Amino acid sequence: MAKRSRQTFQKYQKEQARRQKQNNKAARRLQAKQRQAEAVTGMGESPLERPDRQSGPPSAPALGDRVSEQT
Repeated sequence: MAKRSRQTFQKYQKEQARRQKQNNKAARRLQAKQRQAEAVTGMGESPLERPDRQSGPPSAPALGDRVSEQT
């Protein structure tokens, strides 16, 4: 009977390993989807990574500044 118990335990370990592998794979897929979505929208960039862009609304020109008008 010891052999039967051992096979059951091995089967249990094998199933646990399979479940863990599936969970890891699902997590990797989710992370890949999030990375892809961030790359498309550009939301993943921090302010330090994009110094050419300013956060907030654009500032209005101060009094006395010349603004060229296109006609």
